[in-house]
Amino acid sequence: METSAARRNILARIRAAQGRPAQPEATEREAVADYLARHPEGPRPPMPDDLVARFIAEAQQLSTTVDEVAAMAEAPAAAHRYLTEHGLPTSAIAWQTLEALPWGEAGLAVEFRKPQNDDLVGITGCFCATAETGSLVLLSGPETYASAGLLPETHIAIVPASRIVSGHEEAFALIRAERGELPRAVNFVSGPSRTGDIEQTIVLGAHGPYRVHVIIVRGA
Repeated sequence: METSAARRNILARIRAAQGRPAQPEATEREAVADYLARHPEGPRPPMPDDLVARFIAEAQQLSTTVDEVAAMAEAPAAAHRYLTEHGLPTSAIAWQTLEALPWGEAGLAVEFRKPQNDDLVGITGCFCATAETGSLVLLSGPETYASAGLLPETHIAIVPASRIVSGHEEAFALIRAERGELPRAVNFVSGPSRTGDIEQTIVLGAHGPYRVHVIIVRGA
């Protein structure tokens, strides 16, 4: 369900109650940008020059599995290889932004829609990924539905190497630079869903996917 209009109306009413116009004016946006630019960062750990290697190491610490390919067109074959090696279904749902890739040639039956209850594999891209924490950054949208990486038991994410940034600060800066404003949902995915509530025993798949598999595209 599209809720952007409802959100705009709610925020407009709040701004009206504050005696401000329904939409932020240029001076207000400039003031926010100036504050963000001048706001000092807190202490951060040093980051290596090779962000891809750091991302891989951190992701694997979170039980994310990782594969690498040279070009985007090779991602479907890598996804098929992962699914067959683990005895998982070779049918999946995926973001519409990935529709041009050769899924059928790779032996996968992929539908480009939101997942339903019986969909076990979800394939997404990502907006970017963070090397510091091994996290995927997913932005929701009409063609990049958040549920694709949350509802299926297996989540496969295609990550261009060029979109791996140092940390969360760089991720949010990239969102502001490229999108201007936050979408309805921003999800930081750090490995499979897990909980340790019962006897402090880690259980995967508690509130989302049991498996997260990342395909890094070196040439993208």
